[in-house]
Amino acid sequence: MEHNNQILTAEVADKKLRRMALQVVEENYAADQLVLIGIKAHGTVIAEKMSQYIKEVFKGEVIVLELSMDKKHPSAITLSAPFDFNDKIIILIDDVANSGRTMLYALKPLLEQYPKKIQTMALVERTHKTFPVDVDYVGFSVSTTADEHIRVEVENGEVTGAWMD
Repeated sequence: MEHNNQILTAEVADKKLRRMALQVVEENYAADQLVLIGIKAHGTVIAEKMSQYIKEVFKGEVIVLELSMDKKHPSAITLSAPFDFNDKIIILIDDVANSGRTMLYALKPLLEQYPKKIQTMALVERTHKTFPVDVDYVGFSVSTTADEHIRVEVENGEVTGAWMD
């Protein structure tokens, strides 16, 4: 596939993921468990990679779940497994934070219980939001126009890069 506007290479993306993993551990050093929820499909790949990097330095348990939803019509949201989120630290992960809409809707099933803390993470964040969701952990922040799109590509469980179209 031809790409002209690469904004992240695989190597740089990996360094950013490792940095974010260290930030997560630093921010949640006293926790005995972290629940990473990846928004299908690329967010799940990033969540799995984050789990691997977090486990290198975190003494507690790391659980990874997958959240599925139709991003255009997010009324039905499902999790890969039932889970008790009460008093848990949750990190909601997506590949790109565009408008904030996907993350806002993805919070719905989490707020039906009483988590201790919910944090958000995106490998790439666009600087303009139309929904009130702030991303706690950002790999790369980029200014875009409304008609430009950010695309993260993954292959075999690895981030291969990010492009602006």
